[in-house]
Amino acid sequence: MLESLGVTNDNLRRADPRAADGAAASVLERQPLDALALLKQLPGFLCVIRMPEGVISFANDAIQQLAACTLTGRVFRETRIGTLERLGDQIRQASATGGACHARRVPITPSGAQCEMFVDFVVQPMLCPEGRIVALALHGIDVSEQVRSEALLRAGQARAESILDVLGDGFVAFDNDFRVVKMNAAALKYDGREEHEILGKTHWEAWPTSAGSVLEGAYRKCLDEQVQISMERRYLGFGKDRWLELRICPVLGGIVSFYRDVTDRKSSEAALRAGEERFRALVEAVPHLVWEAGPDGKIEWFNGRFGEYTGMTVEDLHDGAWGRVLDPDDYDSIAAAWRQAQRGGSVFEREIRLRRQKDDSYRWFLAKGVPVRNADGEVIRWIGTNTDIHEEKAAASELARLNSTLEERVEESTRDRERMWRLATDLMLVTDLDGTILTTNPAWQLVLDWPDADLQGRSFLDLVHPEGRQLVAADIADIANGVVGCNGPIQLRHRDGTYRWIAWKAVPGEQFIHAVGRDITAEKVAADALQRTEEALRQSQKMEAVGQLTGGIAHDFNNLLTGVIGSLDLLGTRIAQGRIGETGRYIDAAMASAHRAAALTHRLLAFSRRQPLDPRPVDANELVASMDELFRRTMTEAIRVDVAAPRDLWLTLCDPNQLESALLNLMINARDSMSSGGGIVIACENVQVDEPSPSTQRDLSPGEYVMLSVTDNGAGMPKDVIERAFEPFFTTKPIGQGTGLGLSMVYGFVKQSGGHVTIESESGVGTTVRIYLPRYRGEAAPDHGSPSSTTRPRAKAKEIVLVVEDEPVVRELVIDMLGEFGYRVLQAEDGASALAILQAEQTIDLLLTDVGLPGMNGRQLADAARERRADLKILFMTGYVENTLLLNGFLGPHMEVIAKPFSGNALATKVEHMIHG
Repeated sequence: MLESLGVTNDNLRRADPRAADGAAASVLERQPLDALALLKQLPGFLCVIRMPEGVISFANDAIQQLAACTLTGRVFRETRIGTLERLGDQIRQASATGGACHARRVPITPSGAQCEMFVDFVVQPMLCPEGRIVALALHGIDVSEQVRSEALLRAGQARAESILDVLGDGFVAFDNDFRVVKMNAAALKYDGREEHEILGKTHWEAWPTSAGSVLEGAYRKCLDEQVQISMERRYLGFGKDRWLELRICPVLGGIVSFYRDVTDRKSSEAALRAGEERFRALVEAVPHLVWEAGPDGKIEWFNGRFGEYTGMTVEDLHDGAWGRVLDPDDYDSIAAAWRQAQRGGSVFEREIRLRRQKDDSYRWFLAKGVPVRNADGEVIRWIGTNTDIHEEKAAASELARLNSTLEERVEESTRDRERMWRLATDLMLVTDLDGTILTTNPAWQLVLDWPDADLQGRSFLDLVHPEGRQLVAADIADIANGVVGCNGPIQLRHRDGTYRWIAWKAVPGEQFIHAVGRDITAEKVAADALQRTEEALRQSQKMEAVGQLTGGIAHDFNNLLTGVIGSLDLLGTRIAQGRIGETGRYIDAAMASAHRAAALTHRLLAFSRRQPLDPRPVDANELVASMDELFRRTMTEAIRVDVAAPRDLWLTLCDPNQLESALLNLMINARDSMSSGGGIVIACENVQVDEPSPSTQRDLSPGEYVMLSVTDNGAGMPKDVIERAFEPFFTTKPIGQGTGLGLSMVYGFVKQSGGHVTIESESGVGTTVRIYLPRYRGEAAPDHGSPSSTTRPRAKAKEIVLVVEDEPVVRELVIDMLGEFGYRVLQAEDGASALAILQAEQTIDLLLTDVGLPGMNGRQLADAARERRADLKILFMTGYVENTLLLNGFLGPHMEVIAKPFSGNALATKVEHMIHG
């Protein structure tokens, strides 16, 4: 365009530099008039803007008409066109860069016009030879029609897209290479993937299961032959199992596929087919003859039972075989009734006789035919059944015969009941609903000497023993209120005033109560006698056990006291003779006998569950592991010991020393049962007891337990030995080899700890003893170790112990023992005198008190002392306590127990441990 004006960048660059500033101003004036006229009439929009002033030096008619004013000589940015924002941006960019800039689709509303137009503008910089911009040429082309056409096209496409999107059917478009180019929303929703995962892929890439399938053949046929194809296909891709109905159509540049989910329709069709099959199966299975007839009444179909029974086919019946099927005596009446039902379209129902093919016999059937009508009410078919009622007809005939003899049979039945009423040895009576006697049978006079005349009109409660009268009255009221019946033994008064036991049962009737009773006085007397005999036997067995226990205790204690008294007697004699060198032997013998007596007492207390325990959290696995060497030293070389210790074993709360003693006792018993060697297994296990086993856990409460078991394969025990195994002094070992207190001590310790112990044994097989101890849910106690017995404890300066003991000899011995170890000792003989000392200002480091004090016991004294001295440390002495006294919660903070008897060194060690920790 500018070349036609004779002005180019090259022209400007070749011009005289001195004339460069005026070049842009004069360039158009120097053009031929015909060229300027031509430019002004161009349909495009053209103007030249002189730079840097921004003044329009040339404008053709089109752009001036667009601006609705003369542009030549005006500043461009002040014109209507110069205020267009997008165009202004391109003018500034071209001025800054020196390169051509484009502003497309600039909207402008011409002056006086009602519709908007769109113009594509190009801004071309014009340079002088020095490279400076001297002018900008602005050229525009009206593209309004193109913009409107594109808008219409987009609107059409949008309408098509929206139509496709709202279609319930899926839509997929493919190009000639079967690549997916378009999918509507329904197709994407059905597929479940994002659009970008599918577009651009071939059908076989997007849906791999279709490669080589019938669907691929249909697609290729549609494209190659340009024909529309419809088909149904089961789709199993991407975890789906659905039936699709497809319509594949050729289009320009490819094919499109419309499809819809017809799974529900296919399921309905399958269900319909299955229903028809079930109907046919049902029709064949029912014990009826089923048939179907046309609107003219001719049979068109019947089930297998019909053909099997009659031996006829449908064709046979069409040819007049009904005469051979129906009883000849019934044929005419049945045919007439069938014709009448056809004429009126009413239900046909009649009892008929049909001949059975296999034996030519006739059986009774109930024939019923129901008309089936169309929407207009016309009968289009008949559905009917023939039901075999031969047995019912025979039963009805028999019932009619029986009814004719009913009166005779009622009279006979009445005579039977009257004979039973008279001859029965059980008491029978009828009362009204308040218990008034209406009649009784003769057995009342035979059993209770009451004639019927004396009882009629009396209240039944008058005969009941006073102790049971209230209960019987309640039973009568219950029956009157609708309770089905009552029963139980009651005492009824004999005419002579004595009472007899009667097993009674009463039931309601129509406004009456019927009752029957049997005399069980003799059985009751026998049962009471048996109960007294059993109680006497149990008392005898109890006394035998007590005798055995006391005899065993007397025997063992006499032996031990002989050792103590004899040794002390000889000790006194030797001292009197001045033979001091021989006294040590007698002292050792007396101490040994005393220690054995203490051990025997300890076992007796364990059995009676009255030993003082020191319960602590115990890990049974660790305890068993610590005793492993002791177990193996106790066994012979021919006995193998195995330990089964599971991980994550629960803790239990018990006295660890007593548990060690119990396990050692069980190990020794197991060893002694295997004279020729064998194996012992010590096992630990977590046990949840929900429903205790009646045979082995009947005394075990539901809960969580730590179970320790000792199993051997030794001689075992018979049942009678197992039943007595826990009895004190019971033993099967030879005389001198066992005291019979080992298992009784285990039993007492476990019971006192809240657990249970069981024995399972079989002669010649072996024995398993199981100890159940309750689970402890707290934390394991830190192991501080036991005080060393080799270090002789000594009191520190001014440490004071208050000793409270009601037995003077014991109190003096304890005071001497503590004094021997350097402690200052205060003493009291009972709780009251001790409390007076405690309430004073005297410093006391430890309260050492007996538990079983007269009046205020040791625990009550400790509570009273703690009210004034909250941090006072307390050590209880005990040789025997009540079963409930040392249960969990007896010992508070800074409280411990020491069991009598004890040595001076053991006492001092315990005191030192209590004071200094």
